[in-house]
Formats: sequence, structure tokens, C-alpha cells
Amino acid sequence: MQEKYKKDREFLCKLLGVAVKNFRENKAKSISLVSDEADLSKSIWADLEKGKKDPQFTTLWRISEGLGIKMSELFEYMENEIPEGWSLTEN
Repeated sequence: MQEKYKKDREFLCKLLGVAVKNFRENKAKSISLVSDEADLSKSIWADLEKGKKDPQFTTLWRISEGLGIKMSELFEYMENEIPEGWSLTEN
């Protein structure tokens, strides 16, 4: 069970990173600009885009504000990229 959790967590972190990077690039913003707007360090933002961070809810809120989007847009992007049938709760 622990191994599945670890793999699922890594998958979601990478998917979040892809979403954040795509939104940032679509807005034509640099990492420096969005990290300043979200009040996060550039290194944290870069690690986030690489899927190395598992941010807390409040950090997700700050990320969304830095990108100028609603959190629901971020989640919708991710939900649309999750393979059909994938679940966090299946054993």
C-alpha cells in the first residue's frame, strides 16, 4: 500500500508541475515574475514545475494567484490529464 501511495503522489506532483508550467508559459510569464507574484522563491517554483514538490492547499492558492487563474482551472487541467480509470483510492 505504501508503494502505491508513493507512486500516486509522484504522478500527481508531476502532473501538477506540467499544469503549472503550461499555465505560466501560456501567460508568457517568467519563473521570476510568477514566483514574486505568488510570494514563493524561484527555486521552489522551479521544483514545483519539475514535479518535485507536493504543495499544501494554501500554497496551491498562492500558485493560482501568481498565475492569475482560479484554483479550479488548475484542478480541471489536471483532471483532464488523468488517465481514465485512475484512482487514488483503489487498492
